[in-house]
Amino acid sequence: MSFNSTYNNSFTVTHAKKLGAKVATDLKRIQRFYGDPSDSLIANYEAEIVELLKDGYLDTVTYGFQRNGNWIEPTVRFTAQDLVNSFGEDDDPGRIRPGANVDGASFYSYLIYTSQWDNLSSEERNQYENNLPFRRSGATEPGINGYLSQDKTYTSGSKSLNRFTVKKY
Repeated sequence: MSFNSTYNNSFTVTHAKKLGAKVATDLKRIQRFYGDPSDSLIANYEAEIVELLKDGYLDTVTYGFQRNGNWIEPTVRFTAQDLVNSFGEDDDPGRIRPGANVDGASFYSYLIYTSQWDNLSSEERNQYENNLPFRRSGATEPGINGYLSQDKTYTSGSKSLNRFTVKKY
């Protein structure tokens, strides 16, 4: 007796939209508790992450509040990962902690591209960025006031987003 199995390791825009919607849901929850980011900014972040995931250019993106150049609670970081197979955890978004002190803090986002992005020519990167909802500028990666704790995994198709939240010591 023999058994053959075929596995299609494809990732489509539909998969990217599912993951983007989960990120947007987390951002809406942050907005509900802390007043930022705006609806239009959430929509732009969602559109950006969908495009970058779809094309394999997203490594890590962080959304949250900074004070004195450091991420503080409530901040979430998403790290994209290719799955060896299509099976993995697919958590529901949420569990953003209310009541963190954001006095004197501002909402920011910081994105790290994959090495695949680095392989594009500057002309290709420029053309690609023209189709995104906004252009990012170079900046030094902020530090963290506390530590990162992985608390959720979002999976669709052959990719996952591992979510980390900043926690206080």
